[in-house]
Amino acid sequence: MTYPLQGGTEVTRETFWLIGPVGELVFYYLAVLTIAVFLWGVYDRFARYARGSADPFDRLSDLPGRIARSAKAVGSNEKLFDRDFVGGVMHAFILWGFLTLLIGTTILAIDMDIWTKALGQPSFFVGDFYLSYSLVMDAMGLLFVVGLGVALYRRYVVNKERLWGKHTDWEDAFLVWTLFFLGVGGYLVEGIRILGTGFPDFETVSFVGWFVADVLRVAGMDEAMARAVYPLTWWSHALLAFVFIAAVPYAKPFHMISSFANVVTHDEMAGQRLPGIPADFEHTNAESIDDFTWKELLDQDACTKCGRCSSVCPAKASGRPLDPRDVILDLKAYRESLDAGGEERPIVADGGSVIDTETMESCMACMACMDACPVDIEHLNSFTRMNRQMTDEGAIKPSMQEVFQNVMQKGNTFGDPARKRADWTDDLDFEVTDAREETVEYLWYVGDYPSFDDRNKRVARSLATLFEHADASVGILYDDEVYDGNDIRRVGEEFLYLEQAGTLIESFEACDFEKLVCTDPHSYNTFKNEYPEVDFEEFADDPMMDFDIEGFWNAEGEVEVYHYTQVVQELVAEGRLPLSGTELDYTVTYHDPCHLGRYNDEYEAPRDLVRATGCALHEMPRNRANSFCCGGGGGGLWMDLEEDTKPSEERLREALEDTDAGASVEKFVVACPMCLTMYEDGRKTGGFEEHIEIVGLSELLAEAVEAGGTAAQPSTSESAAPADD
Repeated sequence: MTYPLQGGTEVTRETFWLIGPVGELVFYYLAVLTIAVFLWGVYDRFARYARGSADPFDRLSDLPGRIARSAKAVGSNEKLFDRDFVGGVMHAFILWGFLTLLIGTTILAIDMDIWTKALGQPSFFVGDFYLSYSLVMDAMGLLFVVGLGVALYRRYVVNKERLWGKHTDWEDAFLVWTLFFLGVGGYLVEGIRILGTGFPDFETVSFVGWFVADVLRVAGMDEAMARAVYPLTWWSHALLAFVFIAAVPYAKPFHMISSFANVVTHDEMAGQRLPGIPADFEHTNAESIDDFTWKELLDQDACTKCGRCSSVCPAKASGRPLDPRDVILDLKAYRESLDAGGEERPIVADGGSVIDTETMESCMACMACMDACPVDIEHLNSFTRMNRQMTDEGAIKPSMQEVFQNVMQKGNTFGDPARKRADWTDDLDFEVTDAREETVEYLWYVGDYPSFDDRNKRVARSLATLFEHADASVGILYDDEVYDGNDIRRVGEEFLYLEQAGTLIESFEACDFEKLVCTDPHSYNTFKNEYPEVDFEEFADDPMMDFDIEGFWNAEGEVEVYHYTQVVQELVAEGRLPLSGTELDYTVTYHDPCHLGRYNDEYEAPRDLVRATGCALHEMPRNRANSFCCGGGGGGLWMDLEEDTKPSEERLREALEDTDAGASVEKFVVACPMCLTMYEDGRKTGGFEEHIEIVGLSELLAEAVEAGGTAAQPSTSESAAPADD
C-alpha cells in the first residue's frame, strides 16, 4: 500500500526481515514454548496460595470496582511518589514504557498471526497507522530506557541504602539489567534495520532508532554490514525477551503480576482491624507456613524488596532487630525452601527459627510499613499471627505477662483495684455524671492511663473540665469500665482481648447513650473498627468468656464513635467552648498519634484546636501519615527493649532541630495518653527537660479557656504540678 505523502513508497516494515521462513518457524516454536513455561509457572504460583489457610475477609467483593481502583493506583504510581519523587517518576517511566511496548508487541502479533494469517485480511501495519505506531513506541520506549537508567544509577552508583538488604540477590540484578538491555537492544535492532534499508524517509518518526542508525553510520557501519549483523542482533534481542518472559513466574519479575493481584485483594481496613481467630481450640496461628492465609502468602510474593517499609520503620531506626521487609522475605524464603524439600523449623522462636521472638517484640504496630508499601502488603496481619503464636507458647517478656495478669485479674493494665478507676474525679470541683444511672449524649471511655497514671490523670481532669464548661451531656462508667484490649491484641493475646471486649460491651449496653467518645486513639480505633467485627455468639460456649452478648455489637454503626478531639472541635464550632480571640503565647508543635492519624485519617481536628488557642503551630517534617511513632504501640509501652535511641527521644530531637521554629518550640502537644507517657519518659532520658514541655492537647485547651476567664481548672494544686513519674 502506498501513500501520496510518502511519494509512492510503501510505509511499513517487514517484521521478519532477513530472518527467513526457517527462522520464523523457530521463532514461533520458541514463542509457544516460552508462553507455556510462563503460564505453568503462574498457575503453580497461584496454586501454592491455595494451600494457605482461608482468609477471614472477603477479598473479592465488588471485583470490578476493586480492579478499577487498583488499576488507578498502579497506573498513577500514586504511592510511589510519597517520600520519593524521583523514585515515583522513575517507576512511572518504566511502567508506562513497559506497558506501551507490551501493547505494541501484542498489536503486532495480532496483525501478523490473526488478522493477516488466520483471517486473510490485508495488514493494517502500514501507512498512517504504522507511522503513529512507530512514533509512540519510540517515545515511550525512550522513557522506559531512561527510567531503567535512573534505576541502575540509584542502585549501583548512588547505592541507595534501602535498595540493599540481606535478601538482595541475582533476581534484583536480573530484573533491572534484563529490562535495560531489552530496551536498549530494541533500539539497536531498529537502528541497524533503518541503516540496512537505506534510511527510508518515513522512518524519521522512529527518532531514537534513526539516531542510533546515524551513530552506527558515523562509527563506520555501512548498509551491507548492517544487513550482515542484523539477524544476529535480532535473534539476541528475541532470545533475551523469551528468557525474561519465561523467568517471570520464577523470579522477581513475578511482582508485576503478584503486586497487582495484591492491590486488588487488599483490605481497605487492614491494620485498623485485625483478623479474628475461630472459636476452635485446635486452631494454630503460626506453627507452619500453611497456617498463614493465602493473602499473607501472596503478600510475600508481592514484595519488590524496595525497602520503603524499612526506611520508615521506627523500630529499625531505633536499632531494634526488626526490618519489616526482611520478615516478609524471610517467610517467603522459608516457604520456598520447604517447597524445594527443605527442613521444617519453628516459624517464630528463640534460636533456630525463621523469625526470632525479639524481632516480633520490636514491632510497635504503628502501620508505617503498610502506609509506605506501594503494593499494599499487610505486614501487621502476618506480624500479629506470629505474636499470637508466641503468646500461645508463653514466649513473651515477663513484663507483658504481668500486664496480661493484671488485665485478667483486675480488668486494667496497672493491676489496680477497679474501685480506684474513677478516683481521678475526686479532685474536680464538679461531679462527673455516672452513665450507668443517667441518660447521656456521650458515653466517655476514659481508658487505663487517664484513670490510673498520675501524669495522665491531669489530661482526664482537663478534658472533664472542658466538657463541663461546654455543658456537654457526658458520663463515664466509673468502676464498670475495663481495659479495651487494643494493645494486648496486637501483642497476640486474642482471647483476653475478646474477654475484655465482651465485658465492656455488656457495660455499654446497660447504659443509655448516643455516642461514644474516647480519650485514647487506641481505644477509638478498637471501638470504631474492631469491636463491630466480632461475632461474640461464636464464643458463647467458651468458659473463659464470661459475658452474654448475642451476635455482633454496633455492626451497623448505630453508635457513633469519636476521639475527644473531634467532639471538642464540634463544641468549639458550636460556640460552647469560646476559644475565639484566645491568644496563648506559645510556640508549639503537634505529634500525630499513629492510631488517630495513620490508622483513622484524623489530622485536622487536633490542629484546628491547637490553632484555636492562638498558639503558633509549627509542623515537624514527619507529620500526618508520615508521622514517627512514639514507641509505645504494640506493647512497647510495657517492654524494656535495647535500642540505640528511643523513638520518643528521636522525635523530640526532631521537634527542636528540624521544625521551622527549631529550638524556639516550647511545647510538644500530644493527643494520646500513651504518647504522653512515652514522651515524658523520652524527655528525661534524652536530656530534653530544660528545652521542651510535653502537654496534652486537652490541657492546652483548658489553659486557653481559663486564660479567657470563662472556666476554672480543677481545684487541686496537683493539676498545675510538674510530672512526677
